[in-house]
Amino acid sequence: MAGVSPDPDGGAGRTRPTREPFADSGHDRFTGWLRARSEPDWTAATEHRFTEELAADTLEDDVFRRYLVADFRFVETLTATIGYAAAQAPTTDAKARLAGFLETVATDETDYFERSFDALDVPESDRTGPAERPVTREFDDLLRRASLEGGYAETLAVFVPAEWVYLTWASRAAEGDRPDRFYLDEWIDLHAVEAFEAFVTWLRDQLDAVGPALAPERQERVATLFERSVDLEVRFFDAAYE
Repeated sequence: MAGVSPDPDGGAGRTRPTREPFADSGHDRFTGWLRARSEPDWTAATEHRFTEELAADTLEDDVFRRYLVADFRFVETLTATIGYAAAQAPTTDAKARLAGFLETVATDETDYFERSFDALDVPESDRTGPAERPVTREFDDLLRRASLEGGYAETLAVFVPAEWVYLTWASRAAEGDRPDRFYLDEWIDLHAVEAFEAFVTWLRDQLDAVGPALAPERQERVATLFERSVDLEVRFFDAAYE
């Protein structure tokens, strides 16, 4: 009978089966091992009702408005995480790549948020201030603790799934009929363009490079962080309907 190990960052009383270490897993890529371990949450995040309705242009504006406000308030934490990753990165080239993505988030996405908020009649008071939803605060806490208490591998462990989940669902959405509402259509584009795909591929390569060399105990910690990040992505989408 397989043992169980507690999920220190998860829900009350939740346990996960003990997993085999990466070296014994048969996976060629460290990130492939991490993704497999995150199931069933990975599929729940990348095939969520929210992303399916967004792609089909059936998502209610009130749902997307709640989601977008929460996501915008999360951007500050995300940019801090990218900054930590750039500081921790082992090479100058890696630091420059992360800094370039930080600039993209601070310019392209900010412009998108402002135009979308105007179209959705989001009042100025809702665009600022601290995160209000519990899942947003939990996500904020996870990313900050991973960056401050760990190293490059731990920061990547929460950053990679956050971007990879979006690339996965958005790439699929980009292949079908596109939404008429610009704020849905452009949200797909932001996460399906070639530049974003190339960046996520590079991020995975970074984690694939450092992960296998970690001690087994640290690999387990990285896996727990990755799994927790994917779980919170599911709950973040869920919260838009609440």
